[in-house]
Amino acid sequence: MKIVINKKHGGFSLSGEAVVLYGKKKGLNIIAVEDKIMKSLIHCYLDKVKKENYFCERDIQRNDPALIEVVEELGKKADGYFSELKIVEVPDDVKWYIHDYYGIEEVHEEHRKWS
Repeated sequence: MKIVINKKHGGFSLSGEAVVLYGKKKGLNIIAVEDKIMKSLIHCYLDKVKKENYFCERDIQRNDPALIEVVEELGKKADGYFSELKIVEVPDDVKWYIHDYYGIEEVHEEHRKWS
């Protein structure tokens, strides 16, 4: 199974181009708008540019096949402002989670724990 993670301080994010391409692959009408103050920041909306229609790429499942395709197609162009995306592969039968340390992520295998 392929999973998208971030390898740079700052956290997972996608470029505006990547979010729009993801939307096309999922059949969603995503609109990317440049921030008026911080030009490198992009805000995305579903269907209409309205506060209640905000689309957050952080809600995308990291093993979503459409997300994997976007990152593979765009390469570095898929990276958001403070991100450096990487695709890692884990065996399909592994239960996993993403461990985040100040935005830098790793895929960890779930295990049992008692206390």
